[in-house]
Amino acid sequence: MNVINELEKTFLREDLSKFRPGDTIAVHYKIKEGDRERIQVFEGVVIAMKGGGSRETFMVRKVSYGVGVERIFPLHSPLIEKVVNKKKGRVRRAKLYYLRGRSKKASRIREISRFEKPIKTKDQSEE
Repeated sequence: MNVINELEKTFLREDLSKFRPGDTIAVHYKIKEGDRERIQVFEGVVIAMKGGGSRETFMVRKVSYGVGVERIFPLHSPLIEKVVNKKKGRVRRAKLYYLRGRSKKASRIREISRFEKPIKTKDQSEE
């Protein structure tokens, strides 16, 4: 095995919930202000996931006071307290950059109902 891959495996987090592009999630992120530390919640739609291993990142978009805000989070960061899945979205793209140009109602994503077949995640397809 490659030495770098073995070293990176020690930094991977398995405690976070699984999510995909199109899902609405809430990211609980630790923010340090002076000597205090607090948790800030960033809730929005996952529009992209990039990378692999310890360098994997995901981009979350939300609309705050009429202005679109996007934030990129490293998936295996120790600053992420937890990720809560709010809604499962049904999309047919891996990158949802087209949501940037849409208005509120046009940027809605269909929700997966409990009667539809579950969509396989990256981890399930490898098994």
